[in-house]
Amino acid sequence: MNKHVSVTPRPLAAALFALLAAGAAPAFAQSTTGSIFGQVSAGRGESVLIKSATGIARTVNIDSRGRYSASELPLGTYTVSLLHDGSVVDTRNDISLRVGSGTEVSFEAVAAKELAGVSVSANTTPPIDVTTTDSRTVITADELVRLPLGRSAEAIALLAPGVTGNSGGYTGPTGQSLVSFGGSAASENAYYINGFNTTEPQRALGGLTLPYGAIEQQEIYTGGYSAQYGRSDGGVINMVGKRGTNEWHFGGQVLWQPAFAQADGTNTYYTNGLPASPIAGSLYDPNSKNRQWTTTYDAYLGGPLIKDKLFLFLAAEASRQEGSTVNDVTNAKPYVSYKYDSPKWYAKLDWNITDSNILEVTGASSKYQTSGSIYDYDYSTLSRGNFVNLDDNIKTGGDLYTAKFTSYITDALTFSAMYGKMKTMNYDVPGNYDGSLTYVTDIQNQNPSYVGGNPISNSQVTQSLYSPNRHNTTNNLRIDLSYQLGSHTISAGIDNQNSRAIDQGSQTSGPGYYWGYAYTTTPNVALIPNLGVGAPANYPNGASGYYAIQYVNSSIASVRSGQRAQYVEDKWQVTDRWLLSLGLRNDQFTDYNANGDAYIRQRSAQWAPRLGFSWDVNGDSSFKVYGNAGRYYLGLPLNPALNAAGAYVATQQYFTYGGIAADGTPTGIVPFSNPVSSNNTYGVLPDPKTVTAQNIKPEYQDEFILGFTKTLGTNWVYGAKLTQRILRNAIDDYCDVPAIENKAASLGYDVSATNSCYLINPGRSNTFTVIDTGGAYRSVSLSNDEMGFPPLKRKYYALETFLEHPFDGHWYGKIDYVFSRSYGDTEGQLRSDIKQTAASTSIDWDFPSLMVNSNGAQSNDHTHQIKAFGYYQIDPEWQVSGNLSLVSGNPRNCLGYYGPNQTDPNGYGSYYHWCGGLPSPPGSHRLPWNKQVDVAASYSPAFADHKLAFSLSVFNLFNSQAILNAYPYYQISPGTPDPLYGSAVVRQQPRYVRLSATYDY
Repeated sequence: MNKHVSVTPRPLAAALFALLAAGAAPAFAQSTTGSIFGQVSAGRGESVLIKSATGIARTVNIDSRGRYSASELPLGTYTVSLLHDGSVVDTRNDISLRVGSGTEVSFEAVAAKELAGVSVSANTTPPIDVTTTDSRTVITADELVRLPLGRSAEAIALLAPGVTGNSGGYTGPTGQSLVSFGGSAASENAYYINGFNTTEPQRALGGLTLPYGAIEQQEIYTGGYSAQYGRSDGGVINMVGKRGTNEWHFGGQVLWQPAFAQADGTNTYYTNGLPASPIAGSLYDPNSKNRQWTTTYDAYLGGPLIKDKLFLFLAAEASRQEGSTVNDVTNAKPYVSYKYDSPKWYAKLDWNITDSNILEVTGASSKYQTSGSIYDYDYSTLSRGNFVNLDDNIKTGGDLYTAKFTSYITDALTFSAMYGKMKTMNYDVPGNYDGSLTYVTDIQNQNPSYVGGNPISNSQVTQSLYSPNRHNTTNNLRIDLSYQLGSHTISAGIDNQNSRAIDQGSQTSGPGYYWGYAYTTTPNVALIPNLGVGAPANYPNGASGYYAIQYVNSSIASVRSGQRAQYVEDKWQVTDRWLLSLGLRNDQFTDYNANGDAYIRQRSAQWAPRLGFSWDVNGDSSFKVYGNAGRYYLGLPLNPALNAAGAYVATQQYFTYGGIAADGTPTGIVPFSNPVSSNNTYGVLPDPKTVTAQNIKPEYQDEFILGFTKTLGTNWVYGAKLTQRILRNAIDDYCDVPAIENKAASLGYDVSATNSCYLINPGRSNTFTVIDTGGAYRSVSLSNDEMGFPPLKRKYYALETFLEHPFDGHWYGKIDYVFSRSYGDTEGQLRSDIKQTAASTSIDWDFPSLMVNSNGAQSNDHTHQIKAFGYYQIDPEWQVSGNLSLVSGNPRNCLGYYGPNQTDPNGYGSYYHWCGGLPSPPGSHRLPWNKQVDVAASYSPAFADHKLAFSLSVFNLFNSQAILNAYPYYQISPGTPDPLYGSAVVRQQPRYVRLSATYDY
């Protein structure tokens, strides 16, 4: 019987209805706005007029305590005037807002102050933001210009404490390197542009981002965020784009990263012996021969179409990288001469319909297009050979369009609604594809007696074929209300998102299969007994230990998901010094297979409380103690619908061979297995009622934060924070189908499952729905002990300290140190050590043998992190800046065959937490520190009225090329060392230089 239950979240719906009817809603919906508040001395005035540079004007009353507040203000520059009997009696000019922050503008002896940490006037000590309880870093457009940073959202995010580069080499939809927040997997973050969720829906690896020059502010949430945010248990990258004002501005920039100024990469060599047929001796990958250069052009234009009413901002960026890459000796594309184009644009239209009603329309595009030519390469002489073929034409990234309406219904009540659509491409079509050729890989393992020491391949460079129509779509609807009721700011809203993956997956090229070569030094031992893969020596030409594997893969399908959420929140100013933030979010998730049938219905209430406090200890914003406790739910990406819930084929058949043809394929083949799959992936679409464990729960994490921030004298701010994150639940696939069948048999059910794997909540009991031979649904329960697993564990704790000198007109600087640990038996949705991209269907939890010795430091664990960055204005013309990052190395894992006898019980090869027959838990070894120093200098001459600027930036000044990910596989077969074990898979980018010229009018 199917135990999935669909429950409408009626209690929260009723609460939302009541709040909406009463006019309650959020202060900063998706953090695209800011607020202004302050104190007025008794008798000085009755109201405050707030007017922006775009003509928006709001008048708010002063309450009986002398306080006023105006929320949901678009980012920009404001003038705040105190009114008495309708006349202006005092004014504060040039008030700049920060996203999600409260800016204090008081009409007392204290001057205007910006509570996010930067003073509005240079001679005023910046107070601390006592209006927030979360943990985040906000980087403004001005700071982006001053600091030496890579031109990506992730490079900006690395300024925030606790954010590190991912260790798996994962990249986003436009090629940007992704980051990890607080030890979480790189797929567990959320991306936003102007309030729209741009996270890539299939694997959640990154999201669309703005052109660099269009960024007004970037907000980096590292914890404690409010109930308005969800679908992340890592971090949030929220980008707010620029907008037009009442003055026309335009400008442009040219940037150049020359090839001659880039340092050579470090070559990779075999570290653990040599393969059977080495191609260039001990050389594996000649990285020192890679060359590249990049040119970027961008321009912007912004101003009023109708003064005080209608505003336009346009930005465009065109970046081209050209170069050549020499791949490793096993690659079917040994030398590639390439061209990468990265076109981006951004457009925003702001219409002040009235002072009380605003319409914002946003369009943005970020794409990545590649093409190139493939050549032979002589690895002995390190020289390029003849042309082989054109490389694939690849187009990724996409476009988004959003509209947001905001209405200031009263001084206390604000309504906003946003709707947007996004389409991202995954176009990948080979150039001059020849379907008559068979793809061949791992030729370094060919039997040397058949090839005379010179491995044989062919010109087929395409392993997999993709549909030209492959793409993803997302739409997002948000409705938010904000109501100021005395000392309460009450919020409520809905956040609905639908995603589709269209024609995703691939199929094998050529005749529908490809060949891979392998060998074992123990040919008399059966390779995978439980799958019927015997010993090569028992078959003709197998006594030498050399064999070939025929791979067949096919998985093209379209799937979709629906995600719904509602939230309520109350920011309660209990006293002048105490602020409480009380929030509650409810998420629901539904996922559909290729036939459109729901295989996951998580529609019962998934309650996520968010509780925070802020204590203004001295009552003058000089000392803040704050804390936060929250639960964060994460919906499934679309990926599991394409495999665990899909009808994909992934089989291997093992052969001995008596020769190798001129095209590199084996001849004289004799099978010593049937087509087999350790995951039962034979192309059968499973019944959607059987795909998941019954009543499967979403992944969620609990987080606890306690910290303080304090001024030090008149020029410094310092603080410390403790954070703990505990992963309470996860979703992954479980592939031990015989265990379920055996338990069913013990219950008297005759079951023969066609499922490849089942989606479960790992580390706890699960009840499966199976179909007996009579067609009846049966329930089969397995305790965690029966499944053979340890309890689920991923824990992260950190101590963060910082010291900051806010900009005083001359210099700015910040240094922070984080001590942290991320440990347990799972990284989360991904496995970075093996660069696995199958989010939520990782190798973890497939079989109990894979989880033996799995407890330890996880891949994104960095014990020590030191970051320092800042800039110094030498004079009005010259400025220097720097960015330092010192991060201790993450674990270097050793994976081998199972147990002291080095067996392969589940057909996974060298993937077990054993190393040469000894237990090898993660974290047993460490990679070296990652040390990066970036510096820059800029010159803005007075003769050009400082509108023209030239800059020089040097990244990785000391050319550190630390290993960020090491090859973890200890063996290629039981008793046979893997020559690549311990070699570099991902390294730090070598030193490079960027020159730029900028003009702003």
